[in-house]
Amino acid sequence: MDYTLNNGGCRMNKKGCNRNTNQKLATFDWMCDLPETQKETDFVEVQFKNTRKGYFLNSTKIPLEKGDMVAVESSPGHDIGEVSLVGRLVLLQMKKNNVNLEKMEVKRVYRKAKENDLEKYQEAKAREQETMIKSRQIAESLKLNMKIGDVEFQGDGNKAIFYYIADERVDFRQLIKVFAETFRIRIEMKQIGARQEAGRIGGIGPCGRELCCSGWMSNFNSVSTSAARYQDISLNPQKLAGQCAKLKCCMNYELDSYMDAIKDFPSKEIQLETLDNTYYHFKTDVFKGLISYSTSPNFGANVVTISAKRAKEVIALNRRGQKPNTLEDSAESASKPVVVDYENGVGQDSLTRFDSNKKRPNKKRPNNRPQGQKPNQVENKGNNPRIQKPIKKKNTGENNKE
Repeated sequence: MDYTLNNGGCRMNKKGCNRNTNQKLATFDWMCDLPETQKETDFVEVQFKNTRKGYFLNSTKIPLEKGDMVAVESSPGHDIGEVSLVGRLVLLQMKKNNVNLEKMEVKRVYRKAKENDLEKYQEAKAREQETMIKSRQIAESLKLNMKIGDVEFQGDGNKAIFYYIADERVDFRQLIKVFAETFRIRIEMKQIGARQEAGRIGGIGPCGRELCCSGWMSNFNSVSTSAARYQDISLNPQKLAGQCAKLKCCMNYELDSYMDAIKDFPSKEIQLETLDNTYYHFKTDVFKGLISYSTSPNFGANVVTISAKRAKEVIALNRRGQKPNTLEDSAESASKPVVVDYENGVGQDSLTRFDSNKKRPNKKRPNNRPQGQKPNQVENKGNNPRIQKPIKKKNTGENNKE
């Protein structure tokens, strides 16, 4: 249901401040409730299929809002897209994406999309899947080392963009001729990378959130395996690779912080000498500032964990030809806090933790009779008439005769 708070720009629908989750690379319009910012520029951001966006000049001053479908200038003909941003944020997005107005060809917004425009747009969009499958078959028949990842038709249906991936340079002049004869439209071939293809397709990452390349990333920096080494991440290709089969982009997010912190740590190649053993680097805990050393260079054996400061002290002693008795400093080991293992005190792992443990009341009366007294012997203390001593019958001769 589409809820509207007021007639202004700040609404709870796709024309308001909220992030439209149906779009890729959506931007939160945090200036939507500032009317003065909406008229600062005549440029508007228009989004097409998946992650393709463009910036167009609203030269005729058409009143546009976020979410309006518009017909924009293209070469040739016109294209249909959705207005994703207006106002000051458009200039900030253009600056972020390095859009140079002096070098780029400025294209205009023609009009708001009419019903006839939308019908042609839907017809062209319905042809994309069939066209992509057939184009892959043609590329395979021509034995071209390329993969066609997506096909996008222009809004008027006169042109189609074929997005492809190739490791090497491909001569597709013959391919374009076959495409033009088969589909009877203008053909444009556009090469993209594996990360861009993943962004266009979309998906959910192992973190449970939308892929970064589909949600907000527009510039893709190269990721190397050294980023995993600096952060002590396991060099497992299955865990390091994302859905694009490339190294995950998120490994670059905290890399600079790790590199700054590692500057205070000694080199991993340096061995520590004591009177008893030779210790090799095992692992580093950057957050706690601790280094673990092992007596074996290949696996963890007799692992000793010390601080980076203590490791530097031992290295300085070894360089002077001295060897300490142990790696651990006596003062440091004395001040080491006691480690308490985790105890499940509230029963978080128990399936019956919410069941009430009610004890049955003990209905037995307390036994207050003195020791040695039989149950039928009751002593009458005081003048209570209810409590009487039991009467014992004496054996008489008359009873014996009977």
